[in-house]
Amino acid sequence: MDDRLKLERELTKEGFRRIAGIDEAGRGPLAGPVVAACVMMDIQNPIPGVRDSKKIASAKRAALAQRIREEAIAWGIGIVSPEIIDRINIRQATLLAMTRALEEMGEKPDYILIDGVDVLPADAGIPRDRMGSIVGGDDISYLVAAASILAKETRDGIMRELDAAYPQYGFAKHKGYGTAAHREAILRLGPSPVHRVSFLRKLTGRHG
Repeated sequence: MDDRLKLERELTKEGFRRIAGIDEAGRGPLAGPVVAACVMMDIQNPIPGVRDSKKIASAKRAALAQRIREEAIAWGIGIVSPEIIDRINIRQATLLAMTRALEEMGEKPDYILIDGVDVLPADAGIPRDRMGSIVGGDDISYLVAAASILAKETRDGIMRELDAAYPQYGFAKHKGYGTAAHREAILRLGPSPVHRVSFLRKLTGRHG
């Protein structure tokens, strides 16, 4: 845990007090939305076990997500639909989800740690020198890891709901990722209304 608080503690020494972490879930799947979370936590009292959401068993991740929601200073979720992903591309959709998560949080941080290589666009209202992009941030930063847990739990819940609407695709199992079974279902049944058409062109040969 101490290693994942290093960045936050360095920022605290520089005078930043309200530090947030942002991460997304669902950048790569063939179906469903991209979801981002923005979280401000008390770094003096970190929650044990918070780490990259992909490295946590699902039951433990759900429990951690609930605790993060309860103990966070503030948190927000941003969701961008498959239709918008197709319209503006996944990179821009991810940044939009992150911006929405910041807006939904309802509080303005002094500094934001963002997973990946990008920072938020200017219309997010955060000065460039108050944002840091970190490749693999969910494995380095406590706050980014907390955001990754909230984003993944939220998106997994959405995919379970979509599975009830479109059970033939198996969304509850693979969460929209391009498993062999998922690809076979798309080829057999055609895409559903929640598939990302722009992600399916090589698979289906469609260009619409």
